[in-house]
Amino acid sequence: GAQDSCSHRCGELLGTCSCQVTCQSLGICCPDYKEFCLQTSPYSGSLMGGKDFMIENTALNVSSVLTCRFKQKIKTSGYVAKDGKAHCISPLLYETGFIPFEVSTDDGLTFPYSGTWLSVHHSKVSDGEKCTLVNKTKWQYYGTPNTNGSLTLTWTQQALAATLINIEVWGYQETGDSYSENWLAEWKYLYTLAREIPNTGIFSFIPVPAKGNYSTWDFGILRITPSSYSDGQSNIPSIWSSEHALAWHLGKDFRNDPHAWATAKCIEWDRKEEKLPNFLEEIIDCPCTLAQARADTGRFHTDYGCDIEKGSVCTYHPGAVHCVRAIQASPQYAAGQQCCYDSTGTQILTRDSTGGSTPDRGHDWGSPPFMKPPRIPGFSHWLYDVISFYYCCLWSDNCHLYMKKRPSSDCRTYRPPRA
Repeated sequence: GAQDSCSHRCGELLGTCSCQVTCQSLGICCPDYKEFCLQTSPYSGSLMGGKDFMIENTALNVSSVLTCRFKQKIKTSGYVAKDGKAHCISPLLYETGFIPFEVSTDDGLTFPYSGTWLSVHHSKVSDGEKCTLVNKTKWQYYGTPNTNGSLTLTWTQQALAATLINIEVWGYQETGDSYSENWLAEWKYLYTLAREIPNTGIFSFIPVPAKGNYSTWDFGILRITPSSYSDGQSNIPSIWSSEHALAWHLGKDFRNDPHAWATAKCIEWDRKEEKLPNFLEEIIDCPCTLAQARADTGRFHTDYGCDIEKGSVCTYHPGAVHCVRAIQASPQYAAGQQCCYDSTGTQILTRDSTGGSTPDRGHDWGSPPFMKPPRIPGFSHWLYDVISFYYCCLWSDNCHLYMKKRPSSDCRTYRPPRA
């Protein structure tokens, strides 16, 4: 009877059969388990969204009007392909982890189908899923001495089913008062860089300062979408670039004297930091050696941006071969710790080298419950700890100011885990 159906009931144990994930290995699934409890391919994608994923095992009527709903509130469009397979587009999320979603075939009246989407930190998503800023350093230093000319963006053209595409610029901001209830995170569409260009997988241009006050946005991302959608439309099929410092679109004031512009920004950041609570007292100390750091897997994990197993490309930590981050954010301020080591296995301290270990006001991986600053994965950290590193250390020579606010923790109170 109807009581044995998994419609609207995935994850539940029913009277005569099960709609729980374990039912398959136990052999007690309800007959329609696979139809209503969705398996997706792929099952994960960037938290920035815009990924088209297919629903396996569920054949739907091509005329169905599909709505996909994430976390019971974020609706995105779906469609049924010619082969009868349903597809959803993943949404922009301000969190990582498993996100429940449901599917409606009656234009949003009922949502009998459900499944789980895995939202992933933007730096962990494979390069093939993003568009690539060719020679990324050039993008992020554009307008500083000896950096000019054209910039190139490449992407996998098969990733978007479109002959014409648009390339948009988005900016990230956090508004409201720090560490208060009204502190909010927002990705905002700024402007369209290129419109209705052929989807060839490559685009080159000579950047000009952005119009109006868009050039005040210094941290952001690019989005490629089919030209059939309107500018800045949310949760549509997209290919995002990596997030980056928007040096290439900054105003004439930056281009005329990047050093002075960055120095002013660095001093302004330094003053803002003065007013914020001190998070340094509550983060854990670093392991003393590289061997300890790699062995303490319960508390420290490899930093995606500087990994000895992947060739030690440590852009922000010259001289380091490996960095780790504390897994847990600190209890009150959700801050992070980062520890870097040189080729002899010794911890690098910032008082000796700019490649040193630096603590983070924003934990790079974010922290539960996410959603609000300072807990947004990747991007809160960029705003407090990375763009300020550009102001003080990379675009000007005021690194002493940065290091004073982000001094290395040594290992005096570090205790290795006991067996």
